[in-house]
Amino acid sequence: MTAPLPTRADEAFRYADIKALGEVWDDLGPPETVEIAAHKSLQQTWLPSGDPIDVKRARIVIEQGAALELYALNAADRYGRIELDVTLHAGADFAFRAANVGSGDATLEVVTVVRHVAPDATSTQTVRSVLGHKAVGSYLGQVAVAREAQKTNSEQDIKAMLLSREATANAKPELEIYADDVACAHGATVGELDAMQLYYAAARGLPPAQAKALLLEGFIGGLWDALGEDSEIAALARTRLRELTR
Repeated sequence: MTAPLPTRADEAFRYADIKALGEVWDDLGPPETVEIAAHKSLQQTWLPSGDPIDVKRARIVIEQGAALELYALNAADRYGRIELDVTLHAGADFAFRAANVGSGDATLEVVTVVRHVAPDATSTQTVRSVLGHKAVGSYLGQVAVAREAQKTNSEQDIKAMLLSREATANAKPELEIYADDVACAHGATVGELDAMQLYYAAARGLPPAQAKALLLEGFIGGLWDALGEDSEIAALARTRLRELTR
C-alpha cells in the first residue's frame, strides 16, 4: 500500500511542491537502500534525470570505518527533491556536495537526516543554490548525534545566490546532540552577485551574461574539485548556469 501523500504540515515537506509530488508519489516506491560495508569506500554522482519532476530518495548505512562521497546536481525544470537518511557507524565518513540550480517556477530541495550512532565518525554537507526568476531552493538538514557518538565531527555549509528579487532560498540546518565531546557546526547565507565584481568584469570586456556565468561557476565550482572540471556533473552545472544568465 502506498503511504499517504505528505502535506506541508510535515516538517520535511515544509517547502515542497505537493501538487507536483502528488503526480509521481504512487510510482516512487520505497527509498533506495545503500549499504557501504566496513572499511570500504564508495563514490557516487547523482545527475538530473531530465524529467520535469525528479525525486531521489535513499537510506544509506555507512558501516565501521567506511566512507561515502556523494555528489548531486538538483536541476529539475519543475520540482526536484533529494532526500537522504544516513546512518554512520564508528569511524565512518560521509561527504555530501550538492547544488540546486533552477529558474522559472522550479522548486528544488535537499532534505537530509544524518545520524551519528557511534564514536569517531565524520560528516560534511556542502550545499549551494543558484536561483533565478521565481525559483525556490531549500535545504533542510538534521544532524543527530547519539549519546554514544563521542568524537563526532560534523559540518553543514549552506549558501544560496539569488539572481532575482522573486527567487526564494530557504535554509534550516539543525543539530540534535546528546554527546558531550563533539565538534559540530553549521552555517547558512543568502546573497546576490557582487555588483563590484560584475563591474570589473565588464571593464575588462566581458559581456554581462558571460561575467555572471563565470562568477556563478566560481560560486558552485568548488563542489566538484575532487572530480575535475571536465567531469559530467561539472560540465552539466556550467551549462545550467549559463542558461540562467541568458
